[in-house]
Amino acid sequence: MDVIIIGAGASGLLCAIEAGKRKRQVMLFDHAKRIGNKIRISGGGRCNFTNINVTHENYLSDNPDFCRSALSRFTPHDFIRLIRRHGVKYRDKGDGQLFCEGSSSGIIQMLQKECESAGVDIRLNCRVMEIKLDEEKGGRFHVITDNGMMDSGSLVVATGGLSYPELGASDTGYRIARQFGLRMTPVRPALVPLIFNPVDQKRFSELSGSSFHGAVSCHGREFQGDILFTHRGLSGPAILQISSYWDKGADITIHLLPGREVHRLLMARRGSRMELRTLLSGFLPKRLAQRWCDLYTQSRPINQYSERELEKIAHQLQYWTIKPVGTEGYRKAEVTLGGVDTDELSSKTMQARKVPGLYFIGEVVDVTGQLGGYNLHWAWASGYTAGQYV
Repeated sequence: MDVIIIGAGASGLLCAIEAGKRKRQVMLFDHAKRIGNKIRISGGGRCNFTNINVTHENYLSDNPDFCRSALSRFTPHDFIRLIRRHGVKYRDKGDGQLFCEGSSSGIIQMLQKECESAGVDIRLNCRVMEIKLDEEKGGRFHVITDNGMMDSGSLVVATGGLSYPELGASDTGYRIARQFGLRMTPVRPALVPLIFNPVDQKRFSELSGSSFHGAVSCHGREFQGDILFTHRGLSGPAILQISSYWDKGADITIHLLPGREVHRLLMARRGSRMELRTLLSGFLPKRLAQRWCDLYTQSRPINQYSERELEKIAHQLQYWTIKPVGTEGYRKAEVTLGGVDTDELSSKTMQARKVPGLYFIGEVVDVTGQLGGYNLHWAWASGYTAGQYV
């Protein structure tokens, strides 16, 4: 073969398609029974396949500029043109997030057809056992699988990260990187629910299932969105976003009433006999308003609070501090933060600088997107980029 690609996910599929279009002989391996398993479950089964507003600022990496090249070469409009050609209908759910009108199977079928058209040989239920580099034969890669051995001039690692272990996620890509002497950045779960410390878990256990619109911040980053109480901690879009910036031992700060001047809101009702918890129930779930008052200030008629007390309450509502003890781990994480160090790769080609013919694309690389279609778009963009050179 000219090209062997390990991993039939988003990045591997698009790389295979692009290489096949260039008349390269491409073989795509995956240990799974079907292609595109993570695509299948993306966006609750409707596939949040890109975000129209994507820029390099939507990504975390030790080198924030690394992703610029790939993103500029394959844009959301490029992917939109592809799905339109196949008649896949989609819609914008807000903030530029594009989802399939139907199920994600439309995207997978499109990629399958594109692979067939490009002559890609897909081998499923096939596990890679060993990889050897034969430098005497022009630097060809020998890929030994449980279904035999193949060799190629280019080897693309598109194995993804450690999230969704039930779908077969593994550290295969990281082990290949280490085998060839490439540095790794630390990996951890990202876009993942946070776990309360024991004290807070006891305090808020009765709120499981309640949600509200809030703003959460950590280490100078802030995200607005729904926040959900779980039986172990906090989840929802705003929490998933901030989890990528949170590290163990850090606090998160939650604004319970974002977009409102809370002190002015309270002072405007200073003459009212309305109870504080009743007022807050107009903006927050009733159970949360009651529990918050029980914990932080004894609820009484607002006209019984002094101006200084109302000022303190306003501050507490805007700067509610929580210290999580951890995350729900890879089992609940949308993606893996960290991976193959981008300093080891060419941003123009995705090729390893010190191992000609070896490429890394997608989630296995230290480029992690925010919530909202950015991670799938990085998969498309990095796969497209490598596909032009393998």
